[in-house]
Amino acid sequence: MSTAPSHAPPPQAILLAAGKGTRMGSDLPKVLHPVAGRPMLRWVVDACLGAGVDRCVVVVGYRGNDVRAALADEPRCVFVEQTEQLGTAHAADMARPVFEGVPPCDVFVLAGDGPLIRTQTLARLLEVHRRTKAAATLATAVLDDPSGYGRVLRTAAGGFDRIVEQKDAGPDELAVHEVNPSYYCFTSTGLFDGIAQVGNQNAQHEYYITDVPALLRGRGHGVTLVDAVPAEDVLSINNPQQLADVDRVLRARLQNAAHAPTTTDPGDLP
Repeated sequence: MSTAPSHAPPPQAILLAAGKGTRMGSDLPKVLHPVAGRPMLRWVVDACLGAGVDRCVVVVGYRGNDVRAALADEPRCVFVEQTEQLGTAHAADMARPVFEGVPPCDVFVLAGDGPLIRTQTLARLLEVHRRTKAAATLATAVLDDPSGYGRVLRTAAGGFDRIVEQKDAGPDELAVHEVNPSYYCFTSTGLFDGIAQVGNQNAQHEYYITDVPALLRGRGHGVTLVDAVPAEDVLSINNPQQLADVDRVLRARLQNAAHAPTTTDPGDLP
């Protein structure tokens, strides 16, 4: 399903899939571990295509040829390589050459290891992004236990202020339960202009994509928040137990979809 007005170019997506996943206990690239019988990255690609994306730029690194092979039957995927893992902003910047010389468009930036992502969440994110004419739009989630996630900080008026990663957060910031599940929609111009301003003065000494929205806001651009992600969809996969947990959730979702009324669009369910 696409929410794009007829005059808008289709959205694109940048999928971050370069990591090894050292805690997974396997030499397989993290994004290729199976969830509900398919590589977890494949669920992310399908959610994007269902939301009207016409090209997924997949950023590969560790065993990149295996990731390419897993998506070889999907012509709407193209690949770029991150040879050094210097952070999520650096990874997204590897896609910059793909967008040079083409008209500006809207771009999802998503983690390749989030198979619980839903088509309808991306569709809503895109609709709000375009309606508010934002340079960046972020989905958020509220969790009872936000441990491990970047915290979304709001202004006194309730708008977006910034994202603080857990390792950089102070006690007051750690007490915030609204988190960043890493679902972003940017204008392509805003994305790459913002990435060019990102520094690595943080606990990890990495270039964070999470810094881009605050940089855009600081330059007077609109940044919109959408509380679009159900808490049950925000499950990390960093070890085999978490992989099994997400597998159970996704299989249950698919089983429920199989028994849903036939008027339901199956593309909305994964």
